[in-house]
Amino acid sequence: MIPPLSLYVYIYTYSPVQIYHTSISHTTHTTLLPSSNHHRRKNLFDRMAVSGFEGFEKRVELRFSGDDPTAGEKGLRRIDFSKIEKVLHAVQCTVVSAVGNTRFDAYVLSESSLFVYPTKIIIKTCGTTQLLKSIRPLADHAATVGLTLCGCRYTRGSFIFPHAQPHPHTSFNEEILFLEQNLPKNLSIKKAAVLKSKSKSSHKWHVFTACDSAAVDARAGDYASGLFTVEICMTELDRVLARNFFRRFKDGKTGDSAGSEMTDVTGLRSVNRHALVCDYAFDPCGYSMNGVDGPRYSTVHVTPEDGFSYASFESVYVDRDEFIEALQKVVKVFRPAALSVSTTCAAAGREVWRGVAKALEPLGLRVRSRAADEFPDAGTVVFQTFAARRK
Repeated sequence: MIPPLSLYVYIYTYSPVQIYHTSISHTTHTTLLPSSNHHRRKNLFDRMAVSGFEGFEKRVELRFSGDDPTAGEKGLRRIDFSKIEKVLHAVQCTVVSAVGNTRFDAYVLSESSLFVYPTKIIIKTCGTTQLLKSIRPLADHAATVGLTLCGCRYTRGSFIFPHAQPHPHTSFNEEILFLEQNLPKNLSIKKAAVLKSKSKSSHKWHVFTACDSAAVDARAGDYASGLFTVEICMTELDRVLARNFFRRFKDGKTGDSAGSEMTDVTGLRSVNRHALVCDYAFDPCGYSMNGVDGPRYSTVHVTPEDGFSYASFESVYVDRDEFIEALQKVVKVFRPAALSVSTTCAAAGREVWRGVAKALEPLGLRVRSRAADEFPDAGTVVFQTFAARRK
């Protein structure tokens, strides 16, 4: 059931996609790769030019299929790392640390994260990266291991500095056009939507999905267990708590050791104590973390600078109570003045968004808006925004 709030719907055709504007344990191994601190804070002059670093991430999830049943055993994980690295360089980011288990590989990037499963890739990048440029080369590399792109989902919030974004991320319309031009023709089932907020920040959630007919049926099977994805975006972080993500001048630590210290000091390790954590602290500030727990991933990214502070948390869950507990822990780490929670669930009838407002009320956050939409490839996406009562 879609959340029972008033709807404001504007529908127009953006050929050939309609855009809907809606207001409504395995043995693990760790591999550390050569790091380069300068890539994330890439150059101070670039950041100063736009008055701050863009924390809001762009996220792409690509799913693949193949005729050879053995192709899915290792699948995309068989792609040579140098090829992956070349794609990342084109996007304008690089790998700083990595960890993996028998299910998937997780990479901390200079701008966010990359997860590689046998038949799925998830990439999140912040700053002024050109994420959508990764889709075509990744599809080409997948073909070399017998896999074909069968589904694509792109999501993002509203940029803090939209005018600083390069092509093709200058607008959602431009992103859709670029996706249309670069996705294979077999992904013929498409939908794009903007879920709107009533808050003063005018924050919106942008969603684009494309898939082939077989992927819709396969997706339903994948989510028979009720697995759902949670994406949390936080702004205006508590200034005192945000200082935990600044490194001490000439601390003599590596990015990995400084990151591990931040994970412990802030309490982020307690969000999922079962996860193998790969964390990294940037210089002079900023933090990224990936968690690996069997087939499930989690990820945290922090831009702590005052005036444009931002933090994000993403993970997948089956149990709603576990999600609510993690949500409360994450919010206590940052104490944001503004927050959005997006849940994506393909299982029919599972209203995983329920309970979020009740969980955040004791933490001083009140729901401001709620919007929802259905996507043939993803299921139900519910977008909720919250603001501190003091606002």
